[in-house]
Amino acid sequence: MDTENALPEQIETERLILRPPRKGDGAEVCRAIQETLPSLQSWLPWAKTPPTVESSEKFACEAEENWANRKEFIFQLRLKGSEQLVAYVGLHPRNGEVPSFEIGYWCRLSGQGKGYVSEGVRTVTRFAFEVMGANRVEIRCDTQNEASRRVAERCQFTHEAILRHDCRGSEEELRDTHLFALIRKEFAERYGG
Repeated sequence: MDTENALPEQIETERLILRPPRKGDGAEVCRAIQETLPSLQSWLPWAKTPPTVESSEKFACEAEENWANRKEFIFQLRLKGSEQLVAYVGLHPRNGEVPSFEIGYWCRLSGQGKGYVSEGVRTVTRFAFEVMGANRVEIRCDTQNEASRRVAERCQFTHEAILRHDCRGSEEELRDTHLFALIRKEFAERYGG
């Protein structure tokens, strides 16, 4: 993992500002999760129970600290102008020797279907390769999660495998996982990096 490059305080795209969570974000994060909870519960283990403002604030503070310590890179996606929180994209270290990362994401209900997550994933992918020195970035998603699969495809990740019975669903049943990845050579070809 690249420890030489300074981390940006925020990254701007055409429509979004991407920045790490901060102390004081808890109430807004809690509202976004509560608005979206039924759809998140199908795919994300942490969404099994409704959040509280306190638990959301704790998450925001831990994410801010992890960012500062280069342990994990969680980005809030906020609309330019209004600063409304519309989505999250996380960059999670997988193997420091490669280095490789995994991208995870979710979008609040009111922001779904507008391309915000794809815009954020492309930006975080660029951050992984250009700032963090990644040689591989993965996206994993439940094979039944069509929206998440379409994000990986729109962002030009290569479908490498279906991992059979790789996780448990919301009813504890065994589920399969799509594995998508982008390696440095593909990043340069597809993203012009």
